[in-house]
Parts: sequence; structure tokens; C-alpha cells
Amino acid sequence: MKKIAFIGAGNMGGALVMGICKAIDPQQVVIFDLNTDRTAFLAEKTGCTVAQTAHAACVDSEYIVLAVKPQQLRNVQALLIPAMKEAKEKGINQKILSIAAGITLESLSEIPLQYGFELPVFRMLPNTPSEIGEGLNIYAENVLATDEMCAELENMFAQCGLTERVTEQIIDVASAVSGCTPAFAYMFIDALADGAVRCGVPRDKAIKYAAQAVKGAAAMVLETGRHPDALKDAVCSPGGSTIVGVATLENAAFRRAAANAVFYANEKNIELGKK
Repeated sequence: MKKIAFIGAGNMGGALVMGICKAIDPQQVVIFDLNTDRTAFLAEKTGCTVAQTAHAACVDSEYIVLAVKPQQLRNVQALLIPAMKEAKEKGINQKILSIAAGITLESLSEIPLQYGFELPVFRMLPNTPSEIGEGLNIYAENVLATDEMCAELENMFAQCGLTERVTEQIIDVASAVSGCTPAFAYMFIDALADGAVRCGVPRDKAIKYAAQAVKGAAAMVLETGRHPDALKDAVCSPGGSTIVGVATLENAAFRRAAANAVFYANEKNIELGKK
């Protein structure tokens, strides 16, 4: 029996595979994706097992991770029903985990219920830094998932970064900031590097310095527990260069743009959940 199967091994699914293979025996991780180049890369990188079909990946696995787009999820679930029936006949008590944005626990339970399966179901909204152990993976569970199952799940994802159990209400509204922020941060780092290059810093060093500065700032927020505004004020000397830069960002509606990015990303997640 395999511990966990991934149906879908794209950017997000692959990032989780890399993290999980550091926490458990990679041979207990099986993956399936139509992109065979991708699965071959992950197998070589981690030592995980590649299945030739989704059925083969799921039939002997305790956890099934649905790492597909929200629009594909219901069709994929329906295709997996024969494998789930076979697993049940083998005495495997399967659990389902979806990383699709906007799809509720109730909706995830509907198709298995149509075939008589009442299963523990989890929703997780991860992000791509899980690949290097710096991810944020928030999850919620249905009433059939026990505390012991949640603890086991957290242990499997321990090497992916911070894994936090929340209510489904929180996961719906927090997923935009947790899942989308890496993209926003990459844009910010790239823009900072552009500014440094304009000032004469070589491109490779500009990116390195901007990324390290952003990483350090994030660590200060997490490790000191101080409010970001207080930490910002501590850097802004009266009449200094930092306050001039801050004022420039404020004049460009930096805060409003960042807040709106999260707000409208959340609106899109809600829309995806209705499809």
C-alpha cells in the first residue's frame, strides 16, 4: 500500500511532492500526470513512484491528493470511483485531499456520496514555496476527519513549511493571500531589482539583494511579532532615503493596489467554486 497519491503533478502538486518526499519514504508517494516529462523529472528528483494511470495511482493509496484545476475536479473524481471501490474491497480506508481553490468540502463529498462513499475529506490551499520547505499550507476538514488524521496530515506536510488547520470559512477568504502572495512578491522583487539596476547595480546582484531584503523583512514580522507598520517606522529615519521611498510608493497607491490584488483574487476563487 502507498501512503499518498497525487493526481496532478504541475507546479503546485510538484512542489508538494518535493516537500512530502522529505518527510516520508519517497517510495510511499505515487504520482500521476498526463505530462510524463513532469512525472519523470519528479521521480528522478525525489525517488517517488510514477503510475501509468490515475487508477493505478489511487487503488493502493491511503490518501488521494487531487492536484488539478477546479474546472477539472468533478470529472477527475468521477473517473477515480472504480479505483476507490477496489481500494475499499482491499480494506484501505481512503482520505481525499483537494488543493483546488473555491471547491467546498460539501462539494468535494458529493460525487463519492453518490456511489456510497462517506470519506474523510480535506481542503488545502498551499503555495509553491512548499518545494523548498518555506510554504504556507492552510487546510480544513469535514466531520469524518479525526484529530489523529489531521495530525498525520500535518506530519506528512511538515517539510513543506507552515501547515495550519483552520475553519473552512477562514480557508475560503485566506486562500487569496496565502496562495497568490508568492506571485505578488516575485513582482515586487523584480521591480526592486529594476530600480537597483537603474542605479547601477548588476542584474544578478540586484535580484539577490532585493530577494534577501524581502526575505529578511518577512522573517522580522514572523519572529518578532511586531506590526509591519511599526517595523517600517523603525527603518524610516527623519529626512532619510527610506521615508522618501515609502512616500513614493504611497503616491503610487502601493497599499491600495496590494490590498485590491488580494480582494479580487478572492473574488475569482469564489467564482471558480461556483463552476
